[in-house]
Amino acid sequence: MPTCPKGHTSVATDYCDECGAPIDAAAPPVAEVAETPPPPAPAQVGEVCPECSTPRDGRFCEVCGHDYLSVSEPSTVDAAPPEVVRRVVVTADRAYYDRMRATAGEDADDVPFPAFCPERRFALDGAQLLIGRRSRSRGIEPAIDLTGPPEDAGVSHSHALLVADADGGWSVVDLDSANGTYLNDSTDPLPANQATKLTVGDRIHLGAWTTLTVTS
Repeated sequence: MPTCPKGHTSVATDYCDECGAPIDAAAPPVAEVAETPPPPAPAQVGEVCPECSTPRDGRFCEVCGHDYLSVSEPSTVDAAPPEVVRRVVVTADRAYYDRMRATAGEDADDVPFPAFCPERRFALDGAQLLIGRRSRSRGIEPAIDLTGPPEDAGVSHSHALLVADADGGWSVVDLDSANGTYLNDSTDPLPANQATKLTVGDRIHLGAWTTLTVTS
């Protein structure tokens, strides 16, 4: 049975019984609609290629071909926080010098306060750090070497020890030094061979005028 261009079946062979369309007429072509690509994103004033820094002029970089419409995947790796390194700052401390001389009175050793003493810095790194003055003949090489000039004769060669704690902090241990180790404004020496916990800002006093300040 004939079929018209619109898909109707018809008894007649010349015109469709249902819609009247000519049976032998060709179906009109269906126009194909071409896909229109999305327009390139407008260039920002002063925008440059993230790959080669060439000024942008259109969707694609003229030098490296970078597609400005491409979306970069965000990084899933969190940046590691900066590591905090604690230090000790060594200075000549006039207030400590005067306090100890006043406490000792006439029995104080005649150790002059230095006219100039440059500030020294040491990183708190490792498990233990010896504080003292170098002695090659005795094989003593302190990690925090307080050898002069200027020389604080009140500092023993093996005076004190800084010890790393399990919680990331530090403690100080006086190694039974001749002149003792003092903390902050106390005029009482620390007990020998016993660890004393330190916090940021604590001042460790040694010898006649040497002070070590714990910093972050």
